[in-house]
Amino acid sequence: MKKKVAFLCVHNSCRSQMAEAWSKKLGNDIMEVYSAGTEEYHEVKPKAVSVMEEVGIDMKDHYPKLLKDIPQKIDILITMGCNVVCPYVPNSHNEDWGLEDPSGGPIEDFRETREVIRRKVEDLINRINENEI
Repeated sequence: MKKKVAFLCVHNSCRSQMAEAWSKKLGNDIMEVYSAGTEEYHEVKPKAVSVMEEVGIDMKDHYPKLLKDIPQKIDILITMGCNVVCPYVPNSHNEDWGLEDPSGGPIEDFRETREVIRRKVEDLINRINENEI
């Protein structure tokens, strides 16, 4: 049975979107993946979409979602480090990845964030496979 994993941020416009995309690409066999924000936002950051395209991941159809758009019960809840205070979302495991927001910075910052998220997703997949989570 796949683990329901949700990545949460304030706007669901950059880091949580990248985490969702990496997780779907790398862990689709073991995870049912979602991302959401606590506040409405109008777009996924174009630089986030662009740097994911560089590694062959298409996020053109991604759009910001809210907590109401994801399942009410999640197995693994991950916040991105945006000091967001989330309403309680039932979960079995939660952690904060403490990622700096590259928004407003150069494309290199988005690339660095993309790679940090990739490594964290790979670690998450390993922990799930090893039944550590």
